[in-house]
Amino acid sequence: MTPDDRKARALAFLRLLRTGDRDGAARLVTPDARHHNAYFAAGMSALIDAAARAARQAPDRSADVRLVVGDGDHVVVHSHVRHRPGDLGVSVVHLFRFDGDRIAELWDVGQAVPAESPNVDGMF
Repeated sequence: MTPDDRKARALAFLRLLRTGDRDGAARLVTPDARHHNAYFAAGMSALIDAAARAARQAPDRSADVRLVVGDGDHVVVHSHVRHRPGDLGVSVVHLFRFDGDRIAELWDVGQAVPAESPNVDGMF
């Protein structure tokens, strides 16, 4: 699998989570895949289930991908996530580690977009 293949797979995984396609997302991870989100129980299935619930609760959620970087078996995706139209949203970085052609590990960090900021360069 090439770095571009991994980038495409990471983006597909995030799209499947956002749209609530639990089965599709589960097919892209290893059987023992782990995530490191402190707000959900351990195990990738817990995270995928939570994302499917969130997709049902916020069907207008969007994610504008701003940057995708691949290096070896790692992919980093920086996105502007909005839970509903008009929201300022959150700047989110997902870090993926692949084992072969599947996602083996996932980290995510987010920062709310403030209404006002002294930084004229903005978050994106």
